Amino acid sequence: MKVRIILIAALALAAVSCGSNNSKSAVAAPAAVTPNVEVTTAVARDVPQEATYASTIMAYAVNNIMPQQGSRIRKINVEVGDYVQQGQILAEMDRTQLEQLELQVRNDEQEYERIKALYAEGGISQSDFETAELSYKVRKSNYENVKENTVLRSPISGFVTVRNFDRGDMFSMGSPLFVIHQVVPVKLLIGISESEYTKVKKGDKVQITVDAIPGSVFTGKVERLYPIVDSATHTFKVEVTIPNKDRVLLPGMYARATVNFGDVRNVVVPDQAVVRMEGTGQRFVYVLNANNTVSLVPVTPGRHIGSEYEIVDGLADGAKVVVKGQSTLKDGVSVNVLN
Repeated sequence: MKVRIILIAALALAAVSCGSNNSKSAVAAPAAVTPNVEVTTAVARDVPQEATYASTIMAYAVNNIMPQQGSRIRKINVEVGDYVQQGQILAEMDRTQLEQLELQVRNDEQEYERIKALYAEGGISQSDFETAELSYKVRKSNYENVKENTVLRSPISGFVTVRNFDRGDMFSMGSPLFVIHQVVPVKLLIGISESEYTKVKKGDKVQITVDAIPGSVFTGKVERLYPIVDSATHTFKVEVTIPNKDRVLLPGMYARATVNFGDVRNVVVPDQAVVRMEGTGQRFVYVLNANNTVSLVPVTPGRHIGSEYEIVDGLADGAKVVVKGQSTLKDGVSVNVLN
Protein backbone atom coordinates (compact mmCIF):
# COMPACT_ATOMS: atom_id res chain seq x y z
CA MET A 1 0.00 0.00 0.00
CA LYS A 2 2.80 2.41 0.86
CA VAL A 3 4.57 1.55 -2.38
CA ARG A 4 1.38 2.42 -4.40
CA ILE A 5 1.03 5.76 -2.61
CA ILE A 6 4.68 6.66 -3.29
CA LEU A 7 4.36 5.72 -7.00
CA ILE A 8 1.19 7.82 -7.42
CA ALA A 9 2.90 10.80 -5.79
CA ALA A 10 5.92 10.47 -8.07
CA LEU A 11 3.75 10.37 -11.16
CA ALA A 12 1.84 13.43 -10.01
CA LEU A 13 5.07 15.33 -9.40
CA ALA A 14 6.39 14.40 -12.87
CA ALA A 15 3.15 15.60 -14.49
CA VAL A 16 3.37 18.93 -12.67
CA SER A 17 7.02 19.32 -13.75
CA CYS A 18 6.24 18.54 -17.39
CA GLY A 19 3.39 21.03 -17.47
CA SER A 20 5.63 23.70 -16.05
CA ASN A 21 8.29 23.14 -18.75
CA ASN A 22 5.71 23.26 -21.56
CA SER A 23 4.41 26.56 -20.22
CA LYS A 24 7.92 28.08 -20.23
CA SER A 25 8.52 26.91 -23.81
CA ALA A 26 5.32 28.53 -24.98
CA VAL A 27 6.29 31.86 -23.40
CA ALA A 28 9.88 31.78 -24.78
CA ALA A 29 8.90 31.36 -28.49
CA PRO A 30 9.00 34.90 -30.01
CA ALA A 31 6.46 36.08 -32.54
CA ALA A 32 7.71 36.67 -36.19
CA VAL A 33 8.78 40.33 -36.81
CA THR A 34 8.05 41.99 -40.18
CA PRO A 35 11.12 43.98 -41.38
CA ASN A 36 10.70 47.71 -41.93
CA VAL A 37 12.01 49.07 -45.25
CA GLU A 38 12.03 52.21 -47.32
CA VAL A 39 11.59 52.06 -51.09
CA THR A 40 11.97 54.30 -54.13
CA THR A 41 10.99 54.06 -57.78
CA ALA A 42 13.52 53.12 -60.46
CA VAL A 43 13.30 55.70 -63.25
CA ALA A 44 14.57 55.45 -66.84
CA ARG A 45 16.34 58.50 -68.23
CA ASP A 46 19.08 59.50 -70.66
CA VAL A 47 22.43 58.70 -69.05
CA PRO A 48 25.61 60.35 -70.40
CA GLN A 49 28.13 57.65 -71.33
CA GLU A 50 31.16 59.42 -69.91
CA ALA A 51 34.67 58.26 -69.10
CA THR A 52 37.50 60.16 -67.39
CA TYR A 53 41.16 59.84 -68.40
CA ALA A 54 44.33 61.02 -66.69
CA SER A 55 46.73 63.10 -68.74
CA THR A 56 49.25 65.95 -68.61
CA ILE A 57 48.91 69.47 -70.00
CA MET A 58 51.28 70.02 -72.93
CA ALA A 59 52.40 73.12 -74.81
CA TYR A 60 50.69 73.41 -78.19
CA ALA A 61 54.10 74.00 -79.78
CA VAL A 62 57.73 74.14 -78.56
CA ASN A 63 60.36 76.10 -80.49
CA ASN A 64 64.13 75.98 -80.03
CA ILE A 65 65.54 79.38 -81.04
CA MET A 66 69.12 79.54 -82.35
CA PRO A 67 71.11 80.97 -85.26
CA GLN A 68 72.34 78.63 -87.98
CA GLN A 69 75.99 79.24 -87.19
CA GLY A 70 78.20 80.21 -84.29
CA SER A 71 78.49 83.90 -83.46
CA ARG A 72 78.94 86.21 -80.50
CA ILE A 73 75.77 87.27 -78.69
CA ARG A 74 75.47 91.04 -78.88
CA LYS A 75 72.20 91.58 -76.99
CA ILE A 76 69.67 89.59 -74.91
CA ASN A 77 66.16 91.10 -74.81
CA VAL A 78 64.12 88.55 -72.79
CA GLU A 79 64.41 86.41 -69.69
CA VAL A 80 63.01 83.08 -68.54
CA GLY A 81 59.35 83.54 -67.58
CA ASP A 82 58.70 86.38 -70.03
CA TYR A 83 55.70 86.04 -72.32
CA VAL A 84 56.72 87.01 -75.84
CA GLN A 85 54.65 87.75 -78.93
CA GLN A 86 55.15 86.23 -82.35
CA GLY A 87 57.79 88.25 -84.22
CA GLN A 88 59.24 89.85 -81.08
CA ILE A 89 63.05 90.28 -81.10
CA LEU A 90 64.61 87.91 -78.55
CA ALA A 91 68.31 88.52 -79.12
CA GLU A 92 70.78 90.06 -81.54
CA MET A 93 74.03 88.45 -82.67
CA ASP A 94 77.22 90.09 -83.92
CA ARG A 95 76.31 92.30 -86.92
CA THR A 96 79.68 92.44 -88.77
CA GLN A 97 78.76 89.95 -91.49
CA LEU A 98 75.26 91.39 -91.81
CA GLU A 99 76.52 94.92 -92.32
CA GLN A 100 79.01 93.77 -94.97
CA LEU A 101 76.30 91.91 -96.87
CA GLU A 102 73.93 94.85 -96.55
CA LEU A 103 76.48 97.11 -98.26
CA GLN A 104 77.07 94.54 -101.02
CA VAL A 105 73.32 94.16 -101.61
CA ARG A 106 72.92 97.92 -101.98
CA ASN A 107 75.71 98.01 -104.58
CA ASP A 108 74.25 94.99 -106.38
CA GLU A 109 70.83 96.58 -106.41
CA GLN A 110 72.19 99.73 -108.07
CA GLU A 111 74.07 97.61 -110.60
CA TYR A 112 70.99 95.52 -111.29
CA GLU A 113 68.87 98.60 -111.92
CA ARG A 114 71.52 99.92 -114.32
CA ILE A 115 71.67 96.64 -116.26
CA LYS A 116 67.90 96.41 -116.27
CA ALA A 117 67.71 99.83 -117.90
CA LEU A 118 70.33 98.84 -120.50
CA TYR A 119 68.45 95.64 -121.26
CA ALA A 120 65.23 97.62 -121.74
CA GLU A 121 67.02 99.79 -124.30
CA GLY A 122 68.60 96.78 -126.03
CA GLY A 123 72.07 97.63 -124.79
CA ILE A 124 72.82 94.09 -123.47
CA SER A 125 71.72 90.60 -124.35
CA GLN A 126 69.00 88.71 -122.49
CA SER A 127 71.50 86.15 -121.17
CA ASP A 128 73.69 88.90 -119.65
CA PHE A 129 70.64 90.46 -118.03
CA GLU A 130 69.46 87.12 -116.61
CA THR A 131 72.95 86.42 -115.23
CA ALA A 132 73.03 89.81 -113.47
CA GLU A 133 69.50 89.33 -112.18
CA LEU A 134 70.30 85.88 -110.77
CA SER A 135 73.46 87.17 -109.09
CA TYR A 136 71.51 89.98 -107.43
CA LYS A 137 68.76 87.65 -106.20
CA VAL A 138 71.26 85.16 -104.76
CA ARG A 139 73.13 87.92 -102.90
CA LYS A 140 69.84 89.34 -101.56
CA SER A 141 68.64 85.90 -100.43
CA ASN A 142 71.92 85.34 -98.62
CA TYR A 143 71.54 88.73 -96.94
CA GLU A 144 68.00 87.90 -95.76
CA ASN A 145 69.22 84.58 -94.34
CA VAL A 146 72.07 86.21 -92.41
CA LYS A 147 69.69 88.93 -91.16
CA GLU A 148 67.27 86.28 -89.89
CA ASN A 149 70.11 84.60 -88.00
CA THR A 150 71.48 87.88 -86.62
CA VAL A 151 68.21 89.34 -85.32
CA LEU A 152 66.46 86.39 -83.63
CA ARG A 153 62.66 86.70 -83.51
CA SER A 154 60.13 84.41 -81.88
CA PRO A 155 58.13 82.39 -84.46
CA ILE A 156 55.31 81.87 -81.93
CA SER A 157 53.73 83.61 -78.95
CA GLY A 158 54.53 81.93 -75.65
CA PHE A 159 56.61 81.74 -72.50
CA VAL A 160 60.41 81.76 -72.50
CA THR A 161 61.20 78.56 -70.58
CA VAL A 162 64.95 78.20 -71.26
CA ARG A 163 67.84 80.63 -71.81
CA ASN A 164 71.21 78.90 -72.16
CA PHE A 165 73.54 81.83 -72.92
CA ASP A 166 74.33 85.34 -71.69
CA ARG A 167 75.16 88.56 -73.48
CA GLY A 168 78.74 88.44 -74.77
CA ASP A 169 78.87 84.63 -74.95
CA MET A 170 80.09 82.92 -78.08
CA PHE A 171 77.10 80.90 -79.24
CA SER A 172 77.82 77.26 -80.05
CA MET A 173 75.51 74.85 -81.84
CA GLY A 174 75.25 72.42 -78.93
CA SER A 175 72.08 73.79 -77.36
CA PRO A 176 69.45 76.40 -78.28
CA LEU A 177 69.74 80.00 -77.18
CA PHE A 178 66.07 80.04 -76.10
CA VAL A 179 63.16 77.59 -75.79
CA ILE A 180 59.64 79.00 -76.26
CA HIS A 181 56.49 77.13 -75.18
CA GLN A 182 53.21 78.14 -76.82
CA VAL A 183 50.43 77.97 -74.18
CA VAL A 184 47.56 79.62 -76.06
CA PRO A 185 46.16 77.10 -76.69
CA VAL A 186 47.46 74.10 -74.77
CA LYS A 187 46.82 70.46 -75.58
CA LEU A 188 46.75 67.02 -74.00
CA LEU A 189 46.79 63.44 -75.27
CA ILE A 190 44.45 60.77 -73.91
CA GLY A 191 44.32 57.06 -74.66
CA ILE A 192 40.77 55.80 -75.31
CA SER A 193 39.69 52.18 -75.62
CA GLU A 194 39.42 50.93 -79.18
CA SER A 195 35.80 49.93 -78.46
CA GLU A 196 34.94 53.65 -78.35
CA TYR A 197 36.66 54.53 -81.64
CA THR A 198 33.45 55.05 -83.61
CA LYS A 199 31.96 57.21 -80.83
CA VAL A 200 34.62 59.95 -80.91
CA LYS A 201 34.90 62.57 -83.65
CA LYS A 202 36.78 65.78 -84.31
CA GLY A 203 35.18 68.76 -82.60
CA ASP A 204 33.66 66.82 -79.67
CA LYS A 205 33.64 68.79 -76.40
CA VAL A 206 35.84 67.54 -73.53
CA GLN A 207 35.70 68.69 -69.88
CA ILE A 208 39.09 69.13 -68.16
CA THR A 209 40.01 69.59 -64.52
CA VAL A 210 43.48 70.09 -63.05
CA ASP A 211 44.67 69.46 -59.50
CA ALA A 212 46.57 72.76 -59.48
CA ILE A 213 43.34 74.77 -59.91
CA PRO A 214 40.68 73.01 -57.79
CA GLY A 215 37.04 73.87 -58.50
CA SER A 216 37.66 75.03 -62.06
CA VAL A 217 36.42 73.16 -65.15
CA PHE A 218 37.87 73.92 -68.58
CA THR A 219 36.30 73.05 -71.92
CA GLY A 220 38.40 71.69 -74.75
CA LYS A 221 37.64 69.97 -78.01
CA VAL A 222 38.96 66.99 -79.92
CA GLU A 223 41.51 68.36 -82.39
CA ARG A 224 42.57 65.08 -84.03
CA LEU A 225 42.30 61.30 -83.73
CA TYR A 226 45.43 59.24 -84.28
CA PRO A 227 44.71 56.64 -86.99
CA ILE A 228 46.40 53.68 -85.25
CA VAL A 229 45.51 51.48 -82.28
CA ASP A 230 48.20 50.43 -79.80
CA SER A 231 48.31 46.63 -80.00
CA ALA A 232 49.57 46.34 -76.40
CA THR A 233 46.95 48.54 -74.70
CA HIS A 234 44.20 48.42 -77.37
CA THR A 235 43.79 52.18 -77.10
CA PHE A 236 44.07 54.99 -79.62
CA LYS A 237 45.36 58.51 -79.04
CA VAL A 238 43.10 61.56 -79.09
CA GLU A 239 44.55 65.08 -79.07
CA VAL A 240 42.47 67.65 -77.19
CA THR A 241 43.08 71.41 -77.34
CA ILE A 242 42.04 73.96 -74.70
CA PRO A 243 41.89 77.71 -75.59
CA ASN A 244 43.63 78.82 -72.33
CA LYS A 245 43.28 82.50 -73.21
CA ASP A 246 44.07 83.59 -69.64
CA ARG A 247 47.20 81.36 -69.67
CA VAL A 248 46.40 79.68 -66.32
CA LEU A 249 47.05 76.16 -67.65
CA LEU A 250 50.76 75.42 -67.83
CA PRO A 251 52.67 72.54 -69.43
CA GLY A 252 53.26 69.69 -67.00
CA MET A 253 50.09 70.14 -64.93
CA TYR A 254 48.28 66.89 -64.07
CA ALA A 255 44.85 66.85 -65.69
CA ARG A 256 41.71 64.72 -65.97
CA ALA A 257 39.72 64.77 -69.20
CA THR A 258 36.07 63.64 -69.27
CA VAL A 259 34.77 62.50 -72.65
CA ASN A 260 31.05 62.04 -73.39
CA PHE A 261 30.37 59.23 -75.87
CA GLY A 262 26.67 60.09 -76.15
CA ASP A 263 23.53 59.34 -74.10
CA VAL A 264 21.84 55.98 -73.51
CA ARG A 265 18.39 55.57 -71.93
CA ASN A 266 18.72 53.29 -68.89
CA VAL A 267 17.14 52.80 -65.47
CA VAL A 268 18.76 54.76 -62.63
CA VAL A 269 18.51 53.94 -58.88
CA PRO A 270 20.17 55.32 -55.73
CA ASP A 271 23.50 53.57 -55.13
CA GLN A 272 22.32 52.44 -51.68
CA ALA A 273 19.71 50.25 -53.38
CA VAL A 274 22.42 48.07 -54.94
CA VAL A 275 23.78 45.32 -52.68
CA ARG A 276 26.73 43.04 -53.35
CA MET A 277 26.61 39.31 -52.73
CA GLU A 278 29.66 38.40 -50.67
CA GLY A 279 32.04 35.97 -52.31
CA THR A 280 30.62 36.43 -55.83
CA GLY A 281 30.78 40.12 -56.67
CA GLN A 282 27.28 39.86 -58.15
CA ARG A 283 25.04 42.90 -57.59
CA PHE A 284 21.39 42.66 -56.58
CA VAL A 285 18.45 44.84 -55.65
CA TYR A 286 15.39 43.96 -53.58
CA VAL A 287 12.23 44.65 -55.60
CA LEU A 288 8.93 45.24 -53.78
CA ASN A 289 6.07 43.07 -55.07
CA ALA A 290 2.36 43.92 -55.07
CA ASN A 291 1.74 41.66 -52.04
CA ASN A 292 4.38 43.51 -49.98
CA THR A 293 6.97 40.76 -50.31
CA VAL A 294 10.42 41.40 -51.78
CA SER A 295 12.31 39.56 -54.52
CA LEU A 296 16.11 39.46 -54.78
CA VAL A 297 16.83 40.46 -58.38
CA PRO A 298 20.33 40.31 -59.99
CA VAL A 299 21.28 43.47 -61.92
CA THR A 300 24.14 44.74 -64.06
CA PRO A 301 25.27 48.21 -62.92
CA GLY A 302 26.76 50.64 -65.40
CA ARG A 303 28.21 54.03 -64.55
CA HIS A 304 28.26 55.44 -61.02
CA ILE A 305 26.82 58.95 -61.35
CA GLY A 306 27.17 60.93 -58.13
CA SER A 307 24.97 59.04 -55.62
CA GLU A 308 23.21 56.94 -58.28
CA TYR A 309 23.87 53.81 -60.32
CA GLU A 310 22.93 53.29 -63.93
CA ILE A 311 21.40 49.82 -64.29
CA VAL A 312 22.27 48.35 -67.67
CA ASP A 313 20.28 45.13 -67.28
CA GLY A 314 17.93 43.36 -64.88
CA LEU A 315 15.57 46.11 -63.71
CA ALA A 316 12.44 47.57 -65.31
CA ASP A 317 11.45 51.22 -65.41
CA GLY A 318 9.00 51.99 -62.56
CA ALA A 319 10.02 49.08 -60.31
CA LYS A 320 9.92 49.72 -56.55
CA VAL A 321 13.32 49.00 -55.02
CA VAL A 322 14.38 48.88 -51.38
CA VAL A 323 16.85 51.61 -50.38
CA LYS A 324 16.94 51.09 -46.61
CA GLY A 325 16.62 47.98 -44.43
CA GLN A 326 18.18 45.41 -46.80
CA SER A 327 20.42 43.89 -44.09
CA THR A 328 17.55 41.87 -42.57
CA LEU A 329 15.88 40.85 -45.83
CA LYS A 330 15.71 37.54 -47.65
CA ASP A 331 14.12 36.62 -50.94
CA GLY A 332 10.35 36.29 -50.58
CA VAL A 333 9.90 37.75 -47.08
CA SER A 334 7.06 40.12 -46.25
CA VAL A 335 8.01 43.69 -45.35
CA ASN A 336 6.49 46.79 -43.81
CA VAL A 337 6.99 49.84 -46.09
CA LEU A 338 7.60 52.98 -44.05
CA ASN A 339 7.41 55.59 -46.83
